[in-house]
Formats: sequence, structure tokens, C-alpha cells
Amino acid sequence: MDILVIGGTGPTGPHIVNGLVDRGHTVTILHTGRHEVDTIPAHLEHIHTDPFDEDAFRSSIEGRTFDVVFAMYGRLRSIVKVLEGRTPRLFSIGGVPVYSGFSEPAIEFPEGMPVPTHENGRLISDERSGPKPLKIAESEELTFSLHPDATHFRYPYIYGPNQVLPREWTLVKRALDGRRQIIVPDGGLTVMTSAFVENATSAVLLAVDHIDSSAGEIYNVGDDLQFTYAQIAQIVGDELGSPFELVSVPWELAATAGPFLHNHSSTHRILSTEKIRQQLGYRDHVHPEEGMRRTVRWQAEHLPGNEDVAARLQDPFDYAAEDALIAATERYASDVSRIEWENTPGWSFGYYGPHENPGGRRGSFRA
Repeated sequence: MDILVIGGTGPTGPHIVNGLVDRGHTVTILHTGRHEVDTIPAHLEHIHTDPFDEDAFRSSIEGRTFDVVFAMYGRLRSIVKVLEGRTPRLFSIGGVPVYSGFSEPAIEFPEGMPVPTHENGRLISDERSGPKPLKIAESEELTFSLHPDATHFRYPYIYGPNQVLPREWTLVKRALDGRRQIIVPDGGLTVMTSAFVENATSAVLLAVDHIDSSAGEIYNVGDDLQFTYAQIAQIVGDELGSPFELVSVPWELAATAGPFLHNHSSTHRILSTEKIRQQLGYRDHVHPEEGMRRTVRWQAEHLPGNEDVAARLQDPFDYAAEDALIAATERYASDVSRIEWENTPGWSFGYYGPHENPGGRRGSFRA
């Protein structure tokens, strides 16, 4: 097929382009030209324009049609208008902030997104979550009104090389700087669906391989296996040979968690990927732990000294303040441990584990 890829130079773009080339398709890449990628075959045609400018985009493809178009970059609501009548099959990339409760958990009851959230979950319908999520929802609706046979992917956080907002760097840099104690909010139990670049690529290409059955569908994208904040910190420390001691701090006080979670809340944001697994046969191409370790190694090699990344993440790496917070937390824990209970709460008669149940000690609990 004759395929136009709008974007193609971001974290997943080169993998998708190369996957399409490997399948024998003719691929043209449309992007600004500011970021060329040497892993993309040199013989491919490049169209350099601004995909955020509707007039510039229209002019750049004037008189051309394509069998398939991938809209991976630019202003989607403008792109789908220009592409009307120029392609029978559109594949578009969107984001999970479209779900109600993702950007502002407090607007839902119970608070936060359902666990897990399916493709037919409640979407943003007003600006209580901010103007950007509402625009994402409106762009999705416009996409299908103009291209009923489109396939739309809701991308989660994508980890791997060349991520613009590499959340793992908040941990990798601390390990490289010799930090041994690291603050995690609420025990580091938060889970937010993410996908390794090669796994996200695999999901998208499966929809191309099943181009008829994927028509008109929306798919959540995410690794089969997800990690908590604490587990990611453990993987980072282990990969760099610098294990962390995790210090649990209540979310409201754990300011260092914001740059990692990209949000003002520590609620879970977990997507169901059952639909793409059942309809298209998705399975992780790369085991997520291996993907995370590759990500850590790449960041450790390429990001030291990159001040732009720290600025985008808004992480000051203020170790003096972190040490003061850790010390205050330890003092608080010491004070709380001296509280005497008339009846020590136990773990119930349903407890199965290697430790002595506090509620089972002599005199600790009387019904």
C-alpha cells in the first residue's frame, strides 16, 4: 500500500515506519524536518511542513491521495479535515487523558478511573479536567465523524529511548548521583498503565495486519504487565547496581513524586487492553522488565548533562530538601511507633503469611 506517516520520528514512529517498510509498503514521512532519525531507511520520501498548521499541511499534500495515513503528530482535528476524501483508511494516535478521572480524579465517584478502564469508559465532557483533555475528546469524535472506518489508538505513557518526558530519569539520575534513600508516595503503590516503545509499535502494526477487522475501532494500548512506582524504582536501582531504600511519604507531602507521575494525584490510572488482545491477538513483543532495563541503560548513557530534560520534567533534584523531608518522616514514624494500643489491631483470622499476627498475641485483642 501507499502509506503516509505524519510524524514518524518520535519514540514509536521509526519502529512503525520500519515495520511498514518490512511489510512491503511504500512509505512517505511528513514532519517538520527538525528531527531526522538515522534508523529510518534513507530512500524514503520526506515531506517537510508544519502539521500543526492546517493550511501548510493541506498545501504539502495537494493533489495526492494515499491508501493509508497514520496521524501520529500534529493537530489531529485539522489533519482529519484535510484528509477527508484523500484516504480510505486512517490510523490515528490519541491519548488516555480522554478518560474522565484521568486528569482530575475528583470529578468521578468513587474518586479516580475505574480499575481497569475499558474503551467504552466515560470520557471527558467538560473543562473540569482542563481544556486539553476536552480537546482530545472532541478530536476523537471529529475523527470518526469524518472517517468512520478509522482506527484510533489511545496511547498511555510510552517508555523507551527518545521519550520527551522520560519519567524514569527522575530515578535514574538519583541513582547515578549516588542517592541511596528515595521518596515514594503512599508506599510507591501507584500503578499507571504504560507501554514500551516496541510493544506500542506491535499493537499499531497488528491493526494494519488486520486492516478490515480493525476498521472503526478504538484500542487502548499498554503492556500486558504493569509495575508499581516502587517496583520501577527497584528495577532502576538494580539495573544500575545502586539499590534504593524506599522511604514512604504521604502523597500530600511527597513533592518529588509529581515529575514521575505527571499528575497532582497518586490514584491508579489502569487501562484494560483486553479488546486488542482478543480482537487482534496482541501480546507483549518485549517483556516489560527487559524494556524498562533497556530504557534505564539508554537514559544512563544519553541523558546526563541534559538540562532540557530536567526542565521539562520540572524536577529540581533538590537533595537537601529531600533529606530534610526524609528526616522529618523518620521522626514522625518514631513518634507514632510509641503509641500504645489497648487492643492491638490484627490482620484478621484470614491472614496467611510468615509473620506473627499482631492480633494473635496474648492480651492484644479481646472481643
